[in-house]
Amino acid sequence: MRRLFVLALLLIHGAAWAVEPSARVVLIGTYHFSNPGQDQANVDSVDVTVPQRQAELQAVTDALAKFQPTFVGLEWPADAAREQYAQYLGGTLPPSRNEVVQLGFRLAKQRGLAHVHGLDVAGDFPFEPLSAWAQANGKAADLEALMAQAQGITARITALQGTHSIGGVLREMNASKSLDEAASFYAEFLRYGSGDEQPGVELNTAWAKRNFGICARLLQALKPGDRAVVFYGQGHVPALAACLRSAPGVELVEAAQFLPSS
Repeated sequence: MRRLFVLALLLIHGAAWAVEPSARVVLIGTYHFSNPGQDQANVDSVDVTVPQRQAELQAVTDALAKFQPTFVGLEWPADAAREQYAQYLGGTLPPSRNEVVQLGFRLAKQRGLAHVHGLDVAGDFPFEPLSAWAQANGKAADLEALMAQAQGITARITALQGTHSIGGVLREMNASKSLDEAASFYAEFLRYGSGDEQPGVELNTAWAKRNFGICARLLQALKPGDRAVVFYGQGHVPALAACLRSAPGVELVEAAQFLPSS
């Protein structure tokens, strides 16, 4: 009986969304412009503050503005995004190479938005137990090869900056093949473990918890009819896209429609 009641509530919720216009969302997978070095594999970003790159960023902004966004979501905590966007609008924010500022704040200001939405949540990434298990169980070479593959992906993105505009790099990063490749690492980590010792499961569980937290904050902030552009690290995009595709009242829009091609 309880299960039927819950199902009825879900159906009612879905029906309520059905009579409202869908919130449309464009997810833009990014790399870190300010080279923080916080990931297992990192892109060596060019200086995005030089005039050529500023022009490229403006071209990305102009292309995304054609979507007519009413909502900009960012990979920062809510308080930091709110406070620093207010400084940005007031002209008091210190210069920053961060992609949140260079892409998110720029787009929001151009669209005349009074607020941005910081969606990020803290999360664990328990890689060390997985690495220790690999060392103890004859999988160290496999893990090393997997991480070398990750380094190869970030090296490829680094190299793309020499032949493509920032918009072109982002377009390549948001192609289906690139997103599938980014997602595949987490499935591969599930091979690391046996019996009751499952460090790959623990890592994926922690990663999923963070992404569900991000998706929850996005869904809680979206209103029917919103047109949202959400900038997030590329690795998060496959999980966020899967969450949004399953959410009633949300339409996921392909990023390629609104990114420069070269």
